[in-house]
Amino acid sequence: MAHPSQLGFQDAASPVMEELLHFHDHALMIVFLISTMVLYIIVAMVSTKLTNKYILDSQEIEIIWTVLPAIILILIALPSLRILYLMDEINSPLLTIKAVGHQWYWSYEYTDYEDLGFDAYMIPTQDLNPGQFRLLEADHRMVIPVESPIRVLVSADDVLHSWAVPALGIKMDAVPGRLNQTAFIASRPGIFYGQCSEICGANHSFMPIVVEAVPLEHFENWSSRMLEDA
Repeated sequence: MAHPSQLGFQDAASPVMEELLHFHDHALMIVFLISTMVLYIIVAMVSTKLTNKYILDSQEIEIIWTVLPAIILILIALPSLRILYLMDEINSPLLTIKAVGHQWYWSYEYTDYEDLGFDAYMIPTQDLNPGQFRLLEADHRMVIPVESPIRVLVSADDVLHSWAVPALGIKMDAVPGRLNQTAFIASRPGIFYGQCSEICGANHSFMPIVVEAVPLEHFENWSSRMLEDA
């Protein structure tokens, strides 16, 4: 959960998000070093009247500043491609959940586990309990077992939506007539918040996503209670 004045990302709750954070730090360090070098060159050229003919016209320097950026791009591209393939890999998920975006709420279906489905609406501000977050709480949470591969099928019923949970490293577009899929593993128990990340209409900012990761035993108890209530 992000907090006020936070500068960095949320704490990672999935292995993919940990990889994304590591790649972010890796790329940011490269950008920082390049920016420092460029700033030093600018200051040096502005603050001195001296010139060097071997710098103004040098084949060796031209080779260096052509090859060096290519090496830097390779150092950024290789880990980026690795993470892209990791995010696209889906192997034998323990549970498949279908998330469908509507104007302006989400519906979830656990059809490969039980005949279970429900809608998740945002809790109005006046109905919030102490400690709950405004614009982020939903009346039904998407409950999942912790440390288990979960596949989410994402679609929409009317307009474009986007199912996004930053702590899990997930952002998948929900397109009407199209079924997109993504996968994740919640590495620790907790409650993870997200929102629709596609401008989908007047109440775009009022369709939150709440994912609750619990131990497998608790998940089975929750599903049994949901079926009894249904």
